[in-house]
Amino acid sequence: MSLHSTRYLCSCSAGVLRNSDGRGLVVRRHFARLASPKEPSPRRKSFYALLLLPAAGAAGYYATLDAQQKRRVRVTGEGIQRFWRSLKIGLTISLDYWWALRGLNDLSPEYAEAIQPCHQRAADRILSGCLENGGLYIKLGQGLVSMNHILPKEYSETLSVLQDKALNRRAHEVEQLLEEDFGVSSKELFRQFDEEPIAAASLAQVHRAVTHNGEEVAVKVQYIDLRDRFSGDIWTCEILLDLIALMHPNFGFKWALQDLKGTLAAELDFEAEARNAERCAQELSHLKYVYVPKVMWNRCSKRVLTMEYIAGCKVNDKDGIKSIGLSLKDVDEKLIKTFAEQIFHTGFVHADPHPGNVLVRKGADDRAQLVLLDHGLYDYLQPQNRVSLCKLWKAIVLNDHVQMKQYAAELGVQDYYIFSEMLMQRPIQRSTIHLPSRLTEADVAYMRKMATSHMDKIIASLKQMPRTMLLVFRNINTIRAISRDHGHPVDRYTVMAKSAVRGQLKREGKGVVQFVACLWERVKFDFRLRSDGWRLWLVMTYLRLLTICGRAPDTSALTAQLR
Repeated sequence: MSLHSTRYLCSCSAGVLRNSDGRGLVVRRHFARLASPKEPSPRRKSFYALLLLPAAGAAGYYATLDAQQKRRVRVTGEGIQRFWRSLKIGLTISLDYWWALRGLNDLSPEYAEAIQPCHQRAADRILSGCLENGGLYIKLGQGLVSMNHILPKEYSETLSVLQDKALNRRAHEVEQLLEEDFGVSSKELFRQFDEEPIAAASLAQVHRAVTHNGEEVAVKVQYIDLRDRFSGDIWTCEILLDLIALMHPNFGFKWALQDLKGTLAAELDFEAEARNAERCAQELSHLKYVYVPKVMWNRCSKRVLTMEYIAGCKVNDKDGIKSIGLSLKDVDEKLIKTFAEQIFHTGFVHADPHPGNVLVRKGADDRAQLVLLDHGLYDYLQPQNRVSLCKLWKAIVLNDHVQMKQYAAELGVQDYYIFSEMLMQRPIQRSTIHLPSRLTEADVAYMRKMATSHMDKIIASLKQMPRTMLLVFRNINTIRAISRDHGHPVDRYTVMAKSAVRGQLKREGKGVVQFVACLWERVKFDFRLRSDGWRLWLVMTYLRLLTICGRAPDTSALTAQLR
């Protein structure tokens, strides 16, 4: 070790930090600064103050706001969170599909094997996003479930939990909303009000209550922040659909959201829902097996709907229906006739008849009576479109492709074949008139393949048809799903076709000529159906006779397929 280094070490050990160049004072000052932190400079203090002033000002401003204004501020902050959460989910799903399917041929086995896990991951992410975001997102998720004839089964099975998902809110929010809308608490508005909701959905929750007159009522209370967040959530969904259309051009559905925006906004007006309920009750009053609860107008507002409380079991509760001595076939026939009446006759169509909105109870005749709930989502088919739809449905059932093309064109749709399969939710190609309600595995596979390979044609048909048909499709899809869960005890297509035959001649003010024309059309339609059935019976009988006489091999499999 050098003499210079030795001197340096010795001076350090003695507490004198000095080297041969005399720079010991610099080192000492450095350690002194570490021992006692330096006070921030005036400039830095000013910088910190500038950072804190806006936050303090915002906190002070927030403290001066009333409860409604504070809620709007919170909704804005939560809306930003929902936007980024939705954006992340949308981008993740799009990139996942792109990465997993890159370089694969759409028709190859590798593609089919790779896409199923993608579907499941996408459905799981969408479900998570819907549950976290709530509100409108739940509604959109329910809409996806009703499209289970087109969407992959991974989507419909995973998202089905959204149909009855209860998103209960804090009790004080209900009280706050009642005071905002009526100026009184629930105790003053009702003799008894159950804080625990008996049902909850995407837009509101329902509480059981008793009026001061002793009437038992159901009180539907909208989620208190829903109106404040509606515009922001719609805007977020539009951005996501823009991104999806950019990354996957065949899946451009923003136009559909644009068309439904007004309808969804109207669903937030509970006074409009009450008017819809009364109109529905009036138009279906001739169907004694349909009941719509009465509206209590003195306890209604834009965000609160009070109606007569009716007990019953959900239309998809097969065991419950059977336990009260009712037939699933009777329930299904009445369910199909009820909504066929709306689609083909009145044109005023309930667009959300999912199982939670249709109850079944025993009527005065000891047979099934349907109770229709939740009348917020309706649309109206113009008479000319309604009549064209009647004729199209009849043509599809009669397997008349010339008329299918004609009446699809009247609805503005060019590809009648794709449109007819979308409308019926099944393949329409067949050798006889009979159109089975029950889909085989081959039928389901065909429909999903059609949805994948002809998505551009499907979107084109959806864009071309009248916009009100979107919600009609939703109605038909939902009733089809209920009938499927019941085991298809009724020939849905024929029951609806008979209603369509009568509906195509429906005009304002019934006259004798219209009655006779309608009767004649029904006779012709029934004859066509029966004659086709007779021909089929003769073919099966002939095959059996050939087998019995030993002139043909066993034809039981063939006759079973024909049957």
